[in-house]
Amino acid sequence: MTPIHELLNRILWDQEFARGEFRIGYFDREEGQLVRVPLAQIHLTPGEHFFFQAADRDGCVHEIPFHRIKELYKDGKLIWHREH
Repeated sequence: MTPIHELLNRILWDQEFARGEFRIGYFDREEGQLVRVPLAQIHLTPGEHFFFQAADRDGCVHEIPFHRIKELYKDGKLIWHREH
């Protein structure tokens, strides 16, 4: 299976592959459930292999480890997942 950080980097750098609407599903420890957000609403630092940044409902920015990403959707279709 392709590591999630490699797939996210492909979205950043491969313009052909990046066409479409992407959503990630990550496990939120505070809510105790999977949270799905548009990829456009998270911040990816090129070359970062450990975390991404996302804002919660209150606008507070959190660093979320890549291992908590459980799903990736492209145009509503699940294209990557790992067991919850």
